[in-house]
Amino acid sequence: MASLTINPCIKFLRFFWLTGPLFDKELRVSSRRRRNYYLRFAYVILLTSFVVGTWLSYGQLHGTLAYQKSRLAEIGKSIVLTIVVFQFFAAQILAVILLSNSISDEIYHRTLGVLMTTPINSLQIVIGKLFSKLLQIIILLAISLPILAIVRVFGGVPWGYIISSFFITLSASIFAGSISLAFSIKNIHTYVVIIKAVFTIGVVYIVLPLILAAVFGEQWLYVLNYSRRISMFPLLIAFLHLNPLGTMSLNTVIMMSPAATIPFFFWPINCIIMLIASALVLAFSVKVVRRVALRQILGELDLFSRLRLSFSNTKRDSLKEYEGSVREVTGQPVMWKEIRKPLIQGIDRTNNKVGLAATVVTLLLTYYVCYTSNCLAEGYVHFLYAVMFVIIGIIFNLVLSVSCITSEKESMAWPILLTTSLDDWQIVQGKALGVFYKCLPVWLLLAGHIFLFTIVGYINPIAFLQLLIVVSGLMIFLTGFGLYASSCFKRTTWAIIICFAFALVIWVFVPVSLRIVTEIIRNRELYRELSGIYYCINPIVQIGVVMDAAGGAYNANSSLTGLKYDWPYLSYYFRNVGNVYSTTKLLLYIMTAYSLFGLFFAWLAKRRIRKNII
Repeated sequence: MASLTINPCIKFLRFFWLTGPLFDKELRVSSRRRRNYYLRFAYVILLTSFVVGTWLSYGQLHGTLAYQKSRLAEIGKSIVLTIVVFQFFAAQILAVILLSNSISDEIYHRTLGVLMTTPINSLQIVIGKLFSKLLQIIILLAISLPILAIVRVFGGVPWGYIISSFFITLSASIFAGSISLAFSIKNIHTYVVIIKAVFTIGVVYIVLPLILAAVFGEQWLYVLNYSRRISMFPLLIAFLHLNPLGTMSLNTVIMMSPAATIPFFFWPINCIIMLIASALVLAFSVKVVRRVALRQILGELDLFSRLRLSFSNTKRDSLKEYEGSVREVTGQPVMWKEIRKPLIQGIDRTNNKVGLAATVVTLLLTYYVCYTSNCLAEGYVHFLYAVMFVIIGIIFNLVLSVSCITSEKESMAWPILLTTSLDDWQIVQGKALGVFYKCLPVWLLLAGHIFLFTIVGYINPIAFLQLLIVVSGLMIFLTGFGLYASSCFKRTTWAIIICFAFALVIWVFVPVSLRIVTEIIRNRELYRELSGIYYCINPIVQIGVVMDAAGGAYNANSSLTGLKYDWPYLSYYFRNVGNVYSTTKLLLYIMTAYSLFGLFFAWLAKRRIRKNII
């Protein structure tokens, strides 16, 4: 009798009833995959580079022993803040990417119905998939804990901040992963899931605070400001508990200023709210997964087939004008196909227009908030807008280019395409032009912003030409590398991870490594030379230099000869690089280099498209 009573309790505490054998299977498979170990290695390298770069930014410690101890406390705070911010964003990005094909793989390969014929239920399928991927993220978060514990010896960082930041990051990652898993049920393409999940999280983190700022006033934007101004708005404190980014910001304010007191702030509330929201999303996912699995068991159309059928029905009226004839292919066949393939399956042009209109309305709402705050005339505001548009464009460009071949491999359509009369260059060129066409609306947001505020008188017209040069080279480079990465991998998920890691390496890790090496050999002049040349190829630095010189009401009314461009370290050796003509010439050189590298990667993709076809 005792054993009959104890065994159910043990099973309940082991959570086997919740995860099922699928979780055990996913763990066994993950432990045998080399890419998971590569991911951990890359995570440790990037984290170490950020930590060392933060340490070296303070230079050598001099002075009395008391002064050195106080400086160590400040260094400890900065290092801990760097690690916390890095893992906060990295964990959520990885959660979205790793779970982007968690359920869609089972549905597409028609194994979900087979799973439902076993004792495994839909709850165990969803939770098993979620926890198996989140375990990899928890391992990454645990890697940084020893570093945080060691740095805490410097003083100034309480254990409460380390523990609270860990749980805030973990709860936010669970929510991001749940959103990605829910979208993977109804979307076959990984890049569509990632775009939808990022958009949803962006609405929660950014759009809602901006809407409240427009409604209630600019005090909603004072998150990282002094605690006195924050404590004056209790409603703001209540709302920030719903936002992981706001909760992390307030928690950091308390850590950086121990004397600051923020009333009504309790970080576990945010964790509980995010877990409840994740539970609701997962409950919806369980219901939909069961419905889709039952359709597969009964032999009905699966969800993706129904989406394709509904999409074809929406196009039926537009095809009537052809009176049953086959639509003629004009121009480059692959580009013709890529242009007519919707970005999101099942979404027609009307819904695309509605989404574009919603984006424009949200953007105008942010303009109104900035207008009420009297900051549109400042150059840094337009720099932030330009950086936001460029980062969104980079994400879209990478995701679309890296999935254009892997999506064909996953759907088994790639061998059919290779059996046609098209040669390798025609296929690569058509895919690249299709990526350019799909990314064009995103880059037009940047062009519209520059054009609008050029007319208003807040941006000098030369910024339009210079940013066009920057974006042109960036598009060719990202598209070429994305095509090459897409030709090397069979799965979209890991190809996207490699592409984002590559962008971080060339634009973040390499500059930090230059700083580390030059500090080790104690040669600051070499650092100035190398970093001055390398920083100028960073697109964010280019945008910062251009908008600093051409943005703002004062610079907008200046003549071209009156604009001053301040390139970091580069102007120290090249005195004439600060004028508009030399800067435009430098940007053209950089665009040419990016374009050549992009064409080189496209050539490598052309050589690989007939290797590892299946």
